[in-house]
Amino acid sequence: MRLSDADAALVARCKGNDLTAFDEIVERYQHKIYGYVKRLVGNETDAEDITQEVFLKALNSLRTFREESSLQTWLFRIATNLCRDVHRRRQREKGWLPLWRHPDGEECSGEEAAVEIPDYRNDPERLLLREELSELLKQAIDRLPIAMREVLVLHDMESLSYEEIAHALGIPLGTVKSRLFHARARLRDALASYVYGD
Repeated sequence: MRLSDADAALVARCKGNDLTAFDEIVERYQHKIYGYVKRLVGNETDAEDITQEVFLKALNSLRTFREESSLQTWLFRIATNLCRDVHRRRQREKGWLPLWRHPDGEECSGEEAAVEIPDYRNDPERLLLREELSELLKQAIDRLPIAMREVLVLHDMESLSYEEIAHALGIPLGTVKSRLFHARARLRDALASYVYGD
């Protein structure tokens, strides 16, 4: 997706040292970036810190932004790189290789399936079951390798296209599709016993 006219105007103003334009960019995208980061790192404090760092990096890098993608895609790419740094640091602290890499350094692919329960608004049992399933889904997503989780969240929760995800993550289009397929399959397997019984 190309840079929208509205975002192009904001970027031009930022490049002209208009900091109020950057405030508008933050206002426009901070909730999406925070939600994405929180799903990747799993806690609010880290998500707040990383989101702030995303916009600091964006402010410092705006002069070099080539405007070949949407502003949102560019911000997601910065956020992804920062989350990967945090994930690598955590893995080093635990003393084992990141889950999304083979020992030889090659990346793996990933899988998810969204399970929807009909909305019975005033049925307490249904509401409780939906809350329980939502929590199980969140836990299953949290257990996905980070590379699968990135693609899943960007596609199914942030509604980015395959092309936008490929650009945001710096990976081939086929890798995006493969990781999404595998992420969904893993989630389907993780939730099968809950949804269908033993």
